[in-house]
Amino acid sequence: MEYLFNNRFKNTFLLDFSKEGIRRFLDRCPAFPGNHILCEDFFEHDKKYDLILEQTFFSSFPPWARKDFVAHINKLLNPGGKYVGLLFNRTFPFEGPPYGGTEKEYLTLFKNLFFIQKMEIAYNSIKPRKEKELFVVLRKKSG
Repeated sequence: MEYLFNNRFKNTFLLDFSKEGIRRFLDRCPAFPGNHILCEDFFEHDKKYDLILEQTFFSSFPPWARKDFVAHINKLLNPGGKYVGLLFNRTFPFEGPPYGGTEKEYLTLFKNLFFIQKMEIAYNSIKPRKEKELFVVLRKKSG
């Protein structure tokens, strides 16, 4: 969000359930429009979007909750809308969060509701995550 805001993207919204996370964001971007900050539960959010960008949000959900997450992302997108982000392409030696996963798992989760336009190793991950993240571009199926 900070990148988008600093590069003058308009009509962007920040959704976070953490007041502390929002406060930290506003410390860095104090001019971000307050009416575009949504402090609420993701599963209770009901606005519609053409594009949802995410980084590390999906990985906060345990595998048993991901089917509900995918269904809700689908509900939030307008027809033909896109979900774009980074997903971990690895498992972790601890009980998360973050929770990892594999390309195969993600394909199974998303394929019924989304066209997989891109799901590949991210070329520009930070050094500690190099080759451990997938860049995904998923387009909502109509109907």
